[in-house]
Amino acid sequence: MQPAQAIFFPNAAGRLLPRLALALLFLLSGYRLPMASASDLPVASAGRVAGDADRTRFVTDLSDPVGFTAYVLPDPYRVVIDLPQVAFDLPADAGKAGRGLVAAWRYGPVEEGRSRIVLDTKGPVLIDRSFLLKPQAGQPARIVVDLVKTTPEAFARKLEADRPAAEAAIAEAAAARETQQAAAPMPRPRPGSEAPASSAGEPERLRPDGRKLVVIDPGHGGIDPGAIGLRKTREKDVVLAFGLKLRDFLERQGNVDVVMTRDDDRFLTLKERVRIARNNQADLFIAIHADTVRGPEARGATIYTLSEKASDAEAEALAHKENRADIIGGVDLEAESEEVTDILIDLVQRESKTHSLVFARKAVAEMKPVTDFTGKPMRSAGFMVLKAPDVPSVLIELGYLSSRHDENQLTSPEWRERVARAMALAVGKYFGQQLAARSE
Repeated sequence: MQPAQAIFFPNAAGRLLPRLALALLFLLSGYRLPMASASDLPVASAGRVAGDADRTRFVTDLSDPVGFTAYVLPDPYRVVIDLPQVAFDLPADAGKAGRGLVAAWRYGPVEEGRSRIVLDTKGPVLIDRSFLLKPQAGQPARIVVDLVKTTPEAFARKLEADRPAAEAAIAEAAAARETQQAAAPMPRPRPGSEAPASSAGEPERLRPDGRKLVVIDPGHGGIDPGAIGLRKTREKDVVLAFGLKLRDFLERQGNVDVVMTRDDDRFLTLKERVRIARNNQADLFIAIHADTVRGPEARGATIYTLSEKASDAEAEALAHKENRADIIGGVDLEAESEEVTDILIDLVQRESKTHSLVFARKAVAEMKPVTDFTGKPMRSAGFMVLKAPDVPSVLIELGYLSSRHDENQLTSPEWRERVARAMALAVGKYFGQQLAARSE
């Protein structure tokens, strides 16, 4: 992408997937732009939608011209505008109301050096044209994206026609990443974390003073709000608040270190979350969510562990939904199917899965006195975020934002305090049992 130049799509997204492939090339190869200070960044100061159900225009105002890429994606239908790093100075309600083909839109950083605007559309659309207007006559720079209505069949045909170019770029990105990783030096282990030689059993993670390390992973974040409650409560907010409270209780125990995958409102891919756990040689990984499900009658907490075969249809549906969190931001990482398959093979390491189940049982036992559970407190499914093969991992659904009762609980500081304390107690008992077993 050339900076400060518009990218045109003259024939209804005729260059859609080649441009998407280029974006994926940078993403998959681990490319990062240097972070700029906020004062040096272009500022997005406004965004607006105009038009009708057949043709709709989106415009965003910028303090300086920037290069961009615009493309459409299915499942769900949306338009993605990828930008270099910009500062968003928009009203608090920006994007909540749409018009014409656009239901709503959202924005935010997606990683170092990259920002993104996502237009959620009411159905399949194509980009008729997109262009950059440079500042003139007192007007700011503007990115303009014109959308036209199309049919699901025409949308699918266009994606399929451009697929070969996209796949070629993806393959090139994978090769570039492998070369980069091969050339990179191996990270040095943290002091005191080196494991003694062992021919069998769970690998020891030794740290100063016998401390354990827990990675807490509040789901979603940044441009991905997660589930939305009946009172517009956002999943990303309630799970972050709970994760921070759980961190505080764990650190008070005195023998547990905590790493947060995020402690603010930022977007992380599922693989980045897993990578944080593995790079820190975590002793336990706890993913925290609060989803929505069918009907308001479903309520209560559930603790999930990893399984290639879901324990029931509801668990399978939820895992499928959560595993698509990456593409909510605009990039479908399912293209990495070969690597994901390798992870699936590796993760069938019974030691980690057994320890995950042990912790899940303790968590249910400690939390039951202070909060409600679903009819099946423990379930299993193929959650991608639980796929670190050497880290015991659980995903805790605190409740359902589709339930008015659960939404009230999830936003209650008193409830959050009780449940976080109970979960921290379960963590302490889990590690205490491990230490007792090793001393026998």
